[in-house]
Amino acid sequence: MDLLIRNVLIDDEAKPIDIAIDAGRIAAIDSGIRTEARQSIDAEGRAAIPGLLEPHLHLEKAFLHRRMPARSGTLEEAIRITGILKGKQQREDVLARSRQVLDMAVKNGTIAIRAHPDVDVIQGLIGVETALALKEEYRGLIDLQIVAFPQEGILKSPGTVELMEEALRLGADVVGGCPYNELSWDDTRRHIDIAFDLAQKYGVPVDMHADFADDASDPRFASATYTAQKTIAAGYQGRVSLGHVTSLAALAPDQAKPVLDLLHRADVHIVTLPATDVYLGGRKDIVNQRRGVTPVRALRDAGVNVTFSSNNIRNAFTPFGKADPLLIGNFLAHVAQFGTPDSQAAILRMGTHDAARAMGLGSDYGIAVGKRASLVILDTWQVADALLDIPPRSWVIKDGRITVTTRHQCDIHRPPART
Repeated sequence: MDLLIRNVLIDDEAKPIDIAIDAGRIAAIDSGIRTEARQSIDAEGRAAIPGLLEPHLHLEKAFLHRRMPARSGTLEEAIRITGILKGKQQREDVLARSRQVLDMAVKNGTIAIRAHPDVDVIQGLIGVETALALKEEYRGLIDLQIVAFPQEGILKSPGTVELMEEALRLGADVVGGCPYNELSWDDTRRHIDIAFDLAQKYGVPVDMHADFADDASDPRFASATYTAQKTIAAGYQGRVSLGHVTSLAALAPDQAKPVLDLLHRADVHIVTLPATDVYLGGRKDIVNQRRGVTPVRALRDAGVNVTFSSNNIRNAFTPFGKADPLLIGNFLAHVAQFGTPDSQAAILRMGTHDAARAMGLGSDYGIAVGKRASLVILDTWQVADALLDIPPRSWVIKDGRITVTTRHQCDIHRPPART
């Protein structure tokens, strides 16, 4: 065997066990495995979870928060500021900032990211080209899926669709979309049509930013129904993701139900982005401020696959972040009121198995015999405490290889006892 992990907890209802790994895959899970291994880890009873995932992350826009600080904190301002800064992007700077994010993600136990670099006439293909270079550079540490993402719209930004095609020819893995960033509802629908046309032409999935608003009064921010209908018509069930989807929360239950049912029937994945959505949401509300949260519970109750991600790291869209899915999961549990033990377990599943399904990794993902050996051993002693403790990642294993080792020690110096 290549690696033997002893005394590791993968189920809070059972005792710690051993995991044998060979040729990048889990070969055995049992108590007291007797085998020789080139490397071994004694987890000492620590908990392990499958490798963490980020199904929606922007690399080339990270760490721009101090270059042109936001003043109002609105979505419109974030798009405007980022548009200005994108026009000044330089390859080496983009690579350096992207590496900061990727290094954070690797240390935090993330094994795969779906990156959404902007593809537009402002910055051209620099985001895609740098992501492709990093995909090779970080091979063995983290897997990158690359989305050709038209942040500035398609119809209102002539030349963008040609750039998207070039991105796909270069090696982008997914067609992106931003249908709300068009000038009319007709153009929003055409934007969605174009995204599906490209996806079908190149045989890749679709992943769009959609319905990112406080309410659904503007139809450009209520495109989930049309997208789900398009998904079914194209035979793309299970291959479409929508990020944000906050305006759906503004609908009354009887209005939302047909949309939820249609999303379920179309098997559309929803990626909630709470760090961004809560920060930008309800900016114009004077009282009882809305918080811009995707209706996670209603979607899950309707059978829709829901996951979450960091979205942005330290820019005008999200001035915080450290590329840690456990931190985002903890935050989501607060704002979505997922605090019961069962709800907390659901959040942890959303950041692992449900994210894997959204990213097309589900059949080869998880801690089970035959699966790719990608897991995180946490410095905590119950799986259920992963979301509570947000503990150090003691070991990260990617495809059977130890990629991160973290030693964490804190000594409390108590005062001497009184005599």
